[in-house]
Amino acid sequence: MDFSFPMSHADHEIRCRYLSQEDLLAAGTLDLQLAMDAAEESMKLFASGDVLFPEKIVQIFNDETQERINCLPATFRGKKVCGVKWVSVFPPNPVKFGLQNLSAVIILSEIEHGFPIAFMEGTLCSNMRVGAMGALAAKHLARRDSEEIGFVGAGEQAKMHLIAMKTAFPGLKRCKVGAKTVEEEAQFIAEMAPIFPDMDVVGTGTSLEAATTHADIIVTATSAQAPLLKAAWMKPGAFYSHVGGWEDEYAVAKACDKIVCDDWETVKHRTQTLSRMYKDGELADSDIHGNLIDILAGNVPGRESEEEKTYFNAVGLAYVDVGIAYAMFQRACESGAGRELKVQEKMIFEHPELKDWIRRPAEA
Repeated sequence: MDFSFPMSHADHEIRCRYLSQEDLLAAGTLDLQLAMDAAEESMKLFASGDVLFPEKIVQIFNDETQERINCLPATFRGKKVCGVKWVSVFPPNPVKFGLQNLSAVIILSEIEHGFPIAFMEGTLCSNMRVGAMGALAAKHLARRDSEEIGFVGAGEQAKMHLIAMKTAFPGLKRCKVGAKTVEEEAQFIAEMAPIFPDMDVVGTGTSLEAATTHADIIVTATSAQAPLLKAAWMKPGAFYSHVGGWEDEYAVAKACDKIVCDDWETVKHRTQTLSRMYKDGELADSDIHGNLIDILAGNVPGRESEEEKTYFNAVGLAYVDVGIAYAMFQRACESGAGRELKVQEKMIFEHPELKDWIRRPAEA
């Protein structure tokens, strides 16, 4: 796909590619290995100083429900691409309206001329990033012979985590899911079991203990703000991926041999379990083994024994979303997915019809 931009005065057309969620899915971008590779590359580029990553802009419309829209930009200098994720988080949506609580769009621009190259549905990318980061951490912190995964929560993030973990650990044989209701567990099984016919996917009748006690990999992915996961349920050698806010009792982190974050300085100022522990004086900087990039770069070790328990917490790094989105965009372009949008044909004052289109003040 040609995204070069004409520089002659006679041709000032600007084009970009529109990609719906269905366009992206049909183009084969629901590829967690693609996402994991893009995430790892993005983190390494960030560590090398290649990435511009300003503070996000948050607009909170309701302090009580935390309904909000965030604007998260990032630029990859070497790739000459700038992106922004515009994401809304409306926690009351599922109960109040029966709608998803998160939706996003992503805009990509090239930075040679500053023109847009893509307008993409972003919820798929955002969910893939969460799963990819958890699986990337698991590759270094979970036992390579892991066979059983247990979920607390049965929503979109849990489902994406299962795809990601199965990508990283093809040998996973059993999946147990504990949710708020048996209906949610049944929906999880109905949607995920056909994707992985070589895996036994079962519900636990809402028993979170049954979902996690024998799991080699544990994932909590809920909207709850309560200590759901108990330290006593985490067996020796287990890896825990913490996705939501406050999902586990303090004793879980205290029982783990290694605690790793996507970015500890960001985590400590949020509302995760680790953040609460830090604010309560129950966790210090020295208790953190390192950030995921430290392991990827070989600066600190990953798993070192079969018996150690490991803990991973990610709050989300938007430059990783942009990196994954760009990889998805490239694949979509290769497959010819989406459709070309014309942002403009000419510059404003080059339109010969402008004299007819202009809105003039009414004559006195």
